[in-house]
Amino acid sequence: MEDKKHGEIMKEKVEQALEKIRPSLQADGGDVKLVSVDENGVVKVQMQGACYGCPMAQITLQQGIKVNLQEMVPEVTDVVAV
Repeated sequence: MEDKKHGEIMKEKVEQALEKIRPSLQADGGDVKLVSVDENGVVKVQMQGACYGCPMAQITLQQGIKVNLQEMVPEVTDVVAV
């Protein structure tokens, strides 16, 4: 039960961090949706809008979203697009 509570708290932290990242994605017509956060700190996201299918999406994911998420939520170990 405690693990579930920790998971819920981490998911909430990640969602709050994504809210800070979204404006820069939305400025270019894209967005990101949180899909899940697992017990190992792996965050799964879905790229949306102009980000979906964009050749630069992987760079945005790794150098923009992942770096910022790990800075704001140190428990995040990886960020992957699904």
